[in-house]
Amino acid sequence: MLIVQKYGGSSLQDADRIRQIAARVLKTQRSGHEVVVVCSAMGDSSDELIDLAEEVSGNRPAREMDMLLTSGERVSNALMAMAVHDLGGSARSLSGAQAGIFTDADHGAAGIVEVDPVRVREVLARGAVALVAGFQGLCRETGDITTLGRGGSDVTAVALAAALDADVCEIYTDVDGVFSADPRVVAGARLLETVSSTDMLEMAATGAKVLMSRCVEYARRHGVEICVRSSFTDGPGTLVSQAPSPAGTTVPRVTGVTHTGAMDLVTVADPPTGPAAGTRVSMLLAEVSMLLGEARTPADMVQTVATPAGSEVAFTVPSAEAPRTVGLLERHRDRLGYGPVRRLPGFGRVSLVGAGHPGAAGVVAALAGAGIGVRLTAASGLRVSALCAADRLHDAVRALHTACALDTATEAVVHAGTGR
Repeated sequence: MLIVQKYGGSSLQDADRIRQIAARVLKTQRSGHEVVVVCSAMGDSSDELIDLAEEVSGNRPAREMDMLLTSGERVSNALMAMAVHDLGGSARSLSGAQAGIFTDADHGAAGIVEVDPVRVREVLARGAVALVAGFQGLCRETGDITTLGRGGSDVTAVALAAALDADVCEIYTDVDGVFSADPRVVAGARLLETVSSTDMLEMAATGAKVLMSRCVEYARRHGVEICVRSSFTDGPGTLVSQAPSPAGTTVPRVTGVTHTGAMDLVTVADPPTGPAAGTRVSMLLAEVSMLLGEARTPADMVQTVATPAGSEVAFTVPSAEAPRTVGLLERHRDRLGYGPVRRLPGFGRVSLVGAGHPGAAGVVAALAGAGIGVRLTAASGLRVSALCAADRLHDAVRALHTACALDTATEAVVHAGTGR
């Protein structure tokens, strides 16, 4: 088998952990497998580099930030190669560019446009472990190093697995796999043996930290099966499968409960004059949605809401994005003719994922039973989300987890870090 393994920062936080991971990698190879390893930067080293850059400069060019930040993955990659050699194995470390990861020119959030892993194949052909620095690539047009943005090492691993036609892509983290809820919030969260890629994509989009949406989407497009495992144990982890459930298989009513904190509610009032009310609010919804899309604003739960004064468009954004979003809407207010824009901070979003969810009414009822008010809801075939006060968010997660009978008596174990 050809196996791609990705190890995150918490798995590589110091020299001892690097040696332990090197031993795990060699154990896999000596079991008869070809192994490609993607390394993230050690521990919090990327954050430390960002802090250092902020001390040095108040105006940091994106290109230079990419040059700086990609050094972290190259450090851990080279140290891993040394550890493998020290244990009697053979390994060769490669940067993302050397491994054939080619991207567009969007510094800080580059997209992969091609993977040509010639040198990776050469390393494997020599019987060595191929070590690839994650989170980075090369833009052919400019000749510059780029970074892939948050979760970029996961994307690197999946992209290599697709290009190499690997049997599986193993994503190692500090929890035992994908749980029915964040085990830091719900002690009785259930470890899931398998999750469909469609459900995993919804979970990632609504707050599950174990995998990023881009990683899951790339895997879906290219048919890559992902296994999420702990680097601290030998457990089987969770298989994120591309295959549909076999006929007769019992599908869980709800796959999991996810959450995202630090959300703001933004509202845009419907103008009191002009076309008929229904036409006005439809036009307003279209205009606001177009503005948000063009600005690549991570808005969610976008909808029209009836108010005593008429109607408004309401949506949520991460709190860090709210000032930029409100500024964008204010700049276009006179031109488009909509009413006042309001920003209401202090919310969190809780979501139920799975085709069997009870709908918005069921979620509101379950939360009301726990004394938790809901400001906004949004539902689709695979998930339903509710906006509640941030200080009740964890209570909301626990209430929905219990209401959907997802609790288990076994307490989940978190080995370190933040689930990345």
